[in-house]
Amino acid sequence: MPRFSVIVPAHGVQAYLHECLESVLAQSFPDLELIVVDDCSPDACGAIADEFAVRDPRVHPVHLPVNAGLGPARNAGLRLADGDYVLFLDGDDTLAPDALRAIADRIKETGDPDVVVYDHARVLWSGETLRRQSTPRLTELGPAPFRLDDRPGLLSAPMAVWNKACRREFLEREGFTFPPGFYENVPWTYPVLMAAESIATLDRVCVRYRQRRRGGILGTTSRRHFDVFEQYDRLFAYVDSRPALAHWRPALFRRMVDHFVTVFSRRVRLPHGSRAEFLRRARTQYARYRMPGVPVRGPRRLRHLLVRLGAHRTYQALSLVARAGRRGGQFLSAAARGAGRCALRLHYRVQRLLPLDADRALFSAYGGRGHCCNPGALEEAFRAFAPHVRTVWAARPEHHHTLPTATRRVVPGSVTYWTALARAKYLVTNAAFDSRLVKRPGQVLVQTQAGTPVKRMGLDLRGRPAAGRGADTAGLLRGADGWDFVLSGNRHSTLVWERVFPAGYETLEYGLPRNDVFQRATPADVDRLRASLGIPEGAVAVLYAPTYRDYREDAYAALDLERVLRQLGPRFVLLTRAHPRYSAVPAGPAHDFPAVRAGGGRILDVTGHPRVEQLCLASDALITDYSSLMVDYANLDRPIVLLDDDREAYEAARGTCFDLRSFPPGAVARGEDELIDIFTSGHWRGSRSTQLRAAFRERFCPYDDGRAAERVVRRVVLGETVTGRSTGTGAAATGLPPVVPLSERRPVPSAAARPATSVPGPAPAFPAAFPASLIRQ
Repeated sequence: MPRFSVIVPAHGVQAYLHECLESVLAQSFPDLELIVVDDCSPDACGAIADEFAVRDPRVHPVHLPVNAGLGPARNAGLRLADGDYVLFLDGDDTLAPDALRAIADRIKETGDPDVVVYDHARVLWSGETLRRQSTPRLTELGPAPFRLDDRPGLLSAPMAVWNKACRREFLEREGFTFPPGFYENVPWTYPVLMAAESIATLDRVCVRYRQRRRGGILGTTSRRHFDVFEQYDRLFAYVDSRPALAHWRPALFRRMVDHFVTVFSRRVRLPHGSRAEFLRRARTQYARYRMPGVPVRGPRRLRHLLVRLGAHRTYQALSLVARAGRRGGQFLSAAARGAGRCALRLHYRVQRLLPLDADRALFSAYGGRGHCCNPGALEEAFRAFAPHVRTVWAARPEHHHTLPTATRRVVPGSVTYWTALARAKYLVTNAAFDSRLVKRPGQVLVQTQAGTPVKRMGLDLRGRPAAGRGADTAGLLRGADGWDFVLSGNRHSTLVWERVFPAGYETLEYGLPRNDVFQRATPADVDRLRASLGIPEGAVAVLYAPTYRDYREDAYAALDLERVLRQLGPRFVLLTRAHPRYSAVPAGPAHDFPAVRAGGGRILDVTGHPRVEQLCLASDALITDYSSLMVDYANLDRPIVLLDDDREAYEAARGTCFDLRSFPPGAVARGEDELIDIFTSGHWRGSRSTQLRAAFRERFCPYDDGRAAERVVRRVVLGETVTGRSTGTGAAATGLPPVVPLSERRPVPSAAARPATSVPGPAPAFPAAFPASLIRQ
């Protein structure tokens, strides 16, 4: 008995069926059967199914004698299914690589639920791939499995059959089959979710849903779109036969009305002359299933009014009035916004006519975040080594608390921001300033980058739609043409930046300023940081910092953190930090940062902490995956464990600049169990890990000796060079500070590596209770 039965109805999709079937058979999880139902297709679909059956015994073709439609075709496949779980896939869609393995893993994690709901991406006829931004997040956080009553928002997920894996015994027990006609998913999808005793979600694109230019059912003009009324009759009959489901009627009623309006408003669907009839039928359905006393709020009010009245002329009149109102409001809003933009453009143009301020520097990090990363370290170095230069920082208001008191603050897009952008001689960022920046002669733009390139960037993302979607290659290159200096921490970075951002800038291979603190910090600084985070004395603090995934919306967490801690023992503490892309809450001040605790006080969520460098200093080891943080952390010469559990998926979506498994910074774990073994066996800080880290440091940390920021300021502002010759842009030069060799550097040791804490002793005492506001919800 296979784990999965994948049922593919096929009719008129010969151009896409090969790709569809190949996507199933090429899955890395091979325990499946593929049932291809030829719905009496007039093209070669039946022959294609037979060809695949000859090639692969897992393929079972079924040929229907007459064209029955999607519903009956799926039923024919369902009757033959032997798999533990059943998936439906339309003949012009495809499964994403490794989708079945991800679904199988999620099923195992959640104890064989009745239904698993996963995400999809639309593939447009142009080849563009889009993930639905309006889809409610299929978050895997929280209890799982669950019932629909626990997460009613799941009812608003796309009303599709192909985004679910259903346990076959559950479908047979409930007697679920598909009705004939268009919109056959309505009386199937909702009852399946309502009847399921256990549901799990998977925040991963598993299906690529093709939107064809022509030929799709929903783009066909036909009276069969009137089938939508019978389908909702079947749905409400199912609900009425089960009194326990009566509380779902209001939500289903609202979905029904929205669906009617959608069908009616897509003018291509209904034949000419049938629109008034459709509205009359909709009015009848509205009266039949309406529940008095259930409020209708927001934009749904007009839709409900239109369906309730059911008069075509009234609908046209109300639509004209609503359209005119929207256009009028949009016109006024657009006029106000346009006037503001014109005023700012005029102000910026005037400011560009004024002389540059040679003693002003404008800084920005990540497009408006607070004082952090390489720009933050450089801003401090400007004030230390070029005190005549006044520093300005562009940040959104919620990040202003992170800025030094000596630094002037401006809000991106404001008048003061555009003034600084026009007048400041030095522009420093790790991302980009406003795309409307006109770089003036004499302005110096320093692109610091945000670390060493581990994942692919820039032009390397061409041909990778998951990672490069929405990328403006021409704009990217125009921006790079404005860079005067690009910072690099090593030869690898220099070569990558010059390849993926080809332009005429000068690369300063001086080290990364944000890593200077690792050489300057003292044991007292480490102790103070650990105390501020609430790390008990004697504990081994491990920082877990995975990078973002282009194929996921939620933060990627490959580990069951509480299980990991149980296996590691009572001395360990986990500091968990999601990538800033997933952090919706602005970081608070570092001195009063509220680390969210769980796992008996031994799991600290430090995602909102404003300075990742401080978290590195406070920790004793790092667990990461494809994040450039591994290079920064290597400067501390502390243990690093690489968690490489989804390499194939990550390589397919974005990829890395070098083979991490061949040149890792420490021990490599391919899953949670291997990670636990690495720590419990001591390999995480063993001799082999030390050797790997030493080789990694030789390659990637040659210049991070604590004076990188100083070298950049002396070169860019003061005009000094390595030989001591002046470039003519500053005062008489004395030469850049020489680089301290790796063998002579003494980064601050971790707390666990110091003699006072290396002697075995009792497990550290964790606070017994924390304020309710600090407990992870």
